[in-house]
Amino acid sequence: MSSTRSTEHLRATDDPEYVRTPPVTYVAVLGDGSPGTDEFYRKKALVADVADELTQAGSAPVVEIQYWYPEGSTPVEIADFYSVNPVPSLLYRVLCQIPAGTTQTAVEDARARAASTADTTSDDVAVFSMPEQDVVQVMHHGPFAEELATLGLLGEFARQQGLRRRGPHHEIHLDGFTRSTPQDTLRTILRDPVG
Repeated sequence: MSSTRSTEHLRATDDPEYVRTPPVTYVAVLGDGSPGTDEFYRKKALVADVADELTQAGSAPVVEIQYWYPEGSTPVEIADFYSVNPVPSLLYRVLCQIPAGTTQTAVEDARARAASTADTTSDDVAVFSMPEQDVVQVMHHGPFAEELATLGLLGEFARQQGLRRRGPHHEIHLDGFTRSTPQDTLRTILRDPVG
């Protein structure tokens, strides 16, 4: 097995690679069900609105999503992540990066200031920290429906390295998107923690 090298959080190559990612702090909200539903897009908008209020970056925040299946589901590896269990059974966490050290109180204050039209009282908007970790990753170009082929390449690379998925599947959407955004030029980092 090859050794890992460190990489920046929002960087990946077009070829599968084994790297170590830095720790990241997020504002996050949990969800369940298929990606692409009205509820999915509502949660995505809420997290982006709160992150924008916290960072004041002047550009749309990068939205990231972790996906996993409920306990008791059939185990899946990288290549077959979306093809073994029913996709509507997915659990997910919508994430946007915020400054390290941001407190839950600061998130709650930003949520109130954002007054997002996507907000509901049922959402638990929270600080979430992801540790430094070893991952396999690759840049996917184009429609989300074509991720299966890219995940197949990533899964084969991991298998050749003697690595297995050890946590939620992670997608980093470098380009903003809505339900109506053409997907041909979208860039998505597909990342899986491994061990």
